Amino acid sequence: MKYYIIAGEASGDLHGSNLMRGLYSEDPRADIRFWGGAEMDKVFREHQTGTGMVRDYKDGAVMGFTQILLHAAAFLRRFSDCTSDIMAWHPDVVILIDYPGFNFRVAEFAHKAGFKVFYYIAPKVWASRESRVKKLKEYVDKLFIVFPFEIPYFSRKGVEFIYKGNPLIDAIDNSRAMADTRESFLERTGLPDTPTIALLAGSRTSEIGVMMPVFMQFADMLHAIPEYSDYRFIVAAAPSRRLEDYAGYVRDREYVSIVFGESHSVMRFSQAAVVNSGTASLECALIGTPQVVGYGGSPLNFLIAKSIIKVKYISLGNLILDRHCFRELLQFYFTPENLVEEVRRMIEDTAYRAGMLDGYSQIRQMLGGSGASASVARAMIGELGARDC
Repeated sequence: MKYYIIAGEASGDLHGSNLMRGLYSEDPRADIRFWGGAEMDKVFREHQTGTGMVRDYKDGAVMGFTQILLHAAAFLRRFSDCTSDIMAWHPDVVILIDYPGFNFRVAEFAHKAGFKVFYYIAPKVWASRESRVKKLKEYVDKLFIVFPFEIPYFSRKGVEFIYKGNPLIDAIDNSRAMADTRESFLERTGLPDTPTIALLAGSRTSEIGVMMPVFMQFADMLHAIPEYSDYRFIVAAAPSRRLEDYAGYVRDREYVSIVFGESHSVMRFSQAAVVNSGTASLECALIGTPQVVGYGGSPLNFLIAKSIIKVKYISLGNLILDRHCFRELLQFYFTPENLVEEVRRMIEDTAYRAGMLDGYSQIRQMLGGSGASASVARAMIGELGARDC
């Protein structure tokens, strides 16, 4: 069977790579073409020859409403390239992974063109722009959800879905980080053996531009406190980015390091983490590192987001528990002073730290066990009637 997969950001690339492993395992004749990144490309090269990746997601990831408007022309070009490629390759199914701004349009096109459409990792219609549920029902043949709180929501909305657990558990538990030792991590990265704070700014250019200045002010303030003067701050750089994307913010701070390709290990071996809202926050919870989530943007973007977002929390871990497990510092509260206060509390207040870690255990239990990616792949093949291919 021919599978055309579209992932538009780092988290989608990770989940797409695990889904591809499942598809190759369950369908030995699988032929995959995709929009994604290095993780998906690595899996493709392990199983197929030639070129599978049409476009790298880092070429088109933007964040925020005003940024989307500014990149409208490029967006339309990518959409045209995508639809032309789908028509030329003629897959048996188009599999869309999150990334709703782009993928909803692809879903409409593919459905109208007569292709089977699967949506893996539901767009967060339960958080904002609920009107998009109508598009899911109209243009998507089967929705594959990954969070338990989505089950009653989509049931109420009459959307057909399949739930097989959350693939992030497999991605974390099978990662090098969980089998790693601190000694090998330090040797591999060349970092000194000192306490560390992980800094995760996201993968989009606009996210980095918002998060890094605050991160650096926070690092300066915490480093100036005598009992934290030996701490090192590690910027866990997104694999799709370049050193210069971060270096201009770090400048000559000798207590800040930039590390590529080690996000999970950076989280695991840090005393605490400051994390941009998104998949990294859930990864941090599954790894078991105390965290504070930060999110900021332009005043216009924040006002627009505030007017349309309908959930109590922006972090997936807090949403899963339906309570605050860890603190979220949003917009005007996302300040270096507040980050210093919260990080010190996570490190110094043992009861507070223990309560957060207990919440992490509950998150893991609620997400289910291992094997989600393989189960989803089997379910997709079953939906296509391709089990005997």
